[in-house]
Amino acid sequence: MAGIAILLDLWRKNQNLSSGLHSSHAFQSSGAFFSASAAATAAAASFAGGTSFASRALFGSSVAYCDAGAALSEDYISNIQSSLERNYKHDALRYSTKQYNVELKPLFSAFELRTFALTSIRSFLMFYLPLLEPRAEMEDDEDLLEENQEHHVDLVVPLKKSVKQIIRETTVVTTRRIIERIAVHYVSQRMAWKLLKDVPRSATRKAGRNMPTLVYFYCVSRTTFRGHMLGVAASWLVQVGIELYRFFSSTFKVQHEEDNDVDKTKQVGVLGQKIFIASVKCTSSLIFASIGAGIGATLVRPSLGQWIGCAAGDLAGPIIVAFCADQLFQVKL
Repeated sequence: MAGIAILLDLWRKNQNLSSGLHSSHAFQSSGAFFSASAAATAAAASFAGGTSFASRALFGSSVAYCDAGAALSEDYISNIQSSLERNYKHDALRYSTKQYNVELKPLFSAFELRTFALTSIRSFLMFYLPLLEPRAEMEDDEDLLEENQEHHVDLVVPLKKSVKQIIRETTVVTTRRIIERIAVHYVSQRMAWKLLKDVPRSATRKAGRNMPTLVYFYCVSRTTFRGHMLGVAASWLVQVGIELYRFFSSTFKVQHEEDNDVDKTKQVGVLGQKIFIASVKCTSSLIFASIGAGIGATLVRPSLGQWIGCAAGDLAGPIIVAFCADQLFQVKL
């Protein structure tokens, strides 16, 4: 403010100065100009010194001094730090990346007591129930007596078939556990989590999102397709392995026998046909199991309906495809 007062006083004196020599007037006016410039500079400096930090940009100041910390309380900085930590933690929990927890089942889970017992009961019922079917009554008593005398129920053959079925199912489950470990090792964690997901539990979670019916059906079918894929792949590998074992065993037997009239090209063709049929059956089983799971989860309870629909589609898929191939293309699968 003092600089501004000096500038105004010099300007007033310059206006009252009207007489004198020209040289003296020029000297005084030039002196007044320099004095006014100095006063303006001083006024600007004093004004800039009294203004805040934000207004100093108008004067081109490149150095800033701030003494605002002197007026802060002792807990101010600590409160700022705690506030930043709370906001950061909240944002980290809100925008954190999704964690994919992959849970692998034991490698030999097929040999656990409950699983092995269910597999054995199912296999025995599969081959022993046909023996309990009621037979049609014969009109002729003599034929009935002859049949009763000649008929003998063989219990050894169903037992062998049951044991083979038990070995086959346990091999399929163990092969699936091996494929699961290979998938976890070679694919991404997100894809491995999708392949090993608990599908009935996932269907229950999706049911709580209030999706439209068609969207829910599509999501459950897609999840079932991914989750059922490794099981179908294991079943296909076991079937192909059995066919290859039969092929090579028959080939070695023929080589040791005297008759070598068997056409190897024909055997290879038969092997390729069996592998193709196994591939078609496994693919149809996977597709129909996914569709059945979506229908079951939509019509019945999510978890139970998904399980029932998946099992029904798994069994009905190869039968439907074989019937359609027989009717349309006259091909027996």
